[in-house]
Amino acid sequence: MGKIRVLVVDDSALVRSLLAEIINRQRDMACVGAANDPLIAREMIRELNPDVITLDVEMPRMDGIDFLGRLMRLRPTPVLMISTLTERGAEVTMRALELGAVDFVAKPRIGLADGIKDLSDQIVEKIRIAASAHIRRAPTAPAAGVTAAAGAAGAPAATLPKLLGRLSTEKLICIGSSTGGTEAVKEVLIRMPADSPGIVITQHMPPGFTTSFAARLNGLCQITVKEAVHGERILPGYAYIAPGGKQFRIDRSGANYVAVVEDGEPVNRHKPSVEVLFHSCAQVVGPNAFGIMLTGMGNDGAKAMREMKDAGSYNYVQDEASCVVFGMPREAIVHGAADEVLPLTAIAPALLARLSSSGSDRYRV
Repeated sequence: MGKIRVLVVDDSALVRSLLAEIINRQRDMACVGAANDPLIAREMIRELNPDVITLDVEMPRMDGIDFLGRLMRLRPTPVLMISTLTERGAEVTMRALELGAVDFVAKPRIGLADGIKDLSDQIVEKIRIAASAHIRRAPTAPAAGVTAAAGAAGAPAATLPKLLGRLSTEKLICIGSSTGGTEAVKEVLIRMPADSPGIVITQHMPPGFTTSFAARLNGLCQITVKEAVHGERILPGYAYIAPGGKQFRIDRSGANYVAVVEDGEPVNRHKPSVEVLFHSCAQVVGPNAFGIMLTGMGNDGAKAMREMKDAGSYNYVQDEASCVVFGMPREAIVHGAADEVLPLTAIAPALLARLSSSGSDRYRV
């Protein structure tokens, strides 16, 4: 196979030079061009036909988000965002992932040259992942009067199931995801009713970005979505996201599940790690757990998801056709952890249907 052809788009000459140097050091990739703004990039894309684009956000003449939206509608191409590690940068990055960017790298605000060099392994790994990702044309804007949640779910929000009545706090839904997972997690959560069982989530994400991720989901969902806080009780109707740069697991305090957020070592190179969360669910929740493995590169969580199944959980794995990257779901299947392998849009309905058959009419959809 030929080399991965990468186009670098960044208004900083220093960043363009550093990224080109990092890319060209790799045997399997080449920087075929560098543009300092999206209008120049547009012409270079037509001429060079790159396999992957690295894209800055703040640039002259057209910002990266506007450019990304147009690109994904007209000529879907794998894009790796180069984001700034700030609150504003995190919010914009969430929007970029929503528009179809495969992943992002957070560049430091100070010590830029050394910081990017330190990130070189991460950058080239994510370029390789992006080159093999399944890219889909971005949807057109929803018609007036249709909510963002309704548009994403494919049905009006008012038609989502309402699970009325007292809900057992024994049930727990455990979700793991990585590359492509921000939109996949959203697709599951927007379909969950307000009194859903508690949901715990590990999405691979660095510090500073999970706050914006949780806030964006909270504005779209019927359930409350928040970053997990050490020691808090896991409640029905809430989804708890592992904070970036921390390990997140579940423990028990009497009859309650509680969140444990700690500064542990990376597991499978990840912090947070799906393995850590799923292992705790196997140990603490057992047959009252539902496991969901979504899109992502690598094998993080596959072994522990099998532990969950052996402990009595019922597990859903996203199918290859609907994944951005099929690595983590594939490994879960290989480990025998899956009870059902489903398209992304079918996972939440299947889970709700299974809850409806568990002995309570309030779960019927």
